[in-house]
Amino acid sequence: MKKGIYNILKANFLINSDAVNNWRFIVFCTLLAIIMIASSHSAERKVHQIARLNNEVRELRSEFVDRRSALMRIKMESTIINQLSGTGIAPSETPPFKIKVNIKE
Repeated sequence: MKKGIYNILKANFLINSDAVNNWRFIVFCTLLAIIMIASSHSAERKVHQIARLNNEVRELRSEFVDRRSALMRIKMESTIINQLSGTGIAPSETPPFKIKVNIKE
């Protein structure tokens, strides 16, 4: 038991005659670890990008609602009458009527 732990601490498994297999396994494990780390970084980057885009969509949606409500207030007849009262333009006293054209064949 002591000898086994001592050999591991001295890294005898890396300099033995069959060390090539051990080195291959160590390199393989290292490559897998690098790929796993890169994959997790990529996934986290995408999660952060999705969160940022969701916040941007939320902000744009609220801005759209604000602009739409402002436009509806501007388009109201009372607002237009108030804005044009100083220019002398007033709403018509007579209501509009439809003109019907009869086509004779």
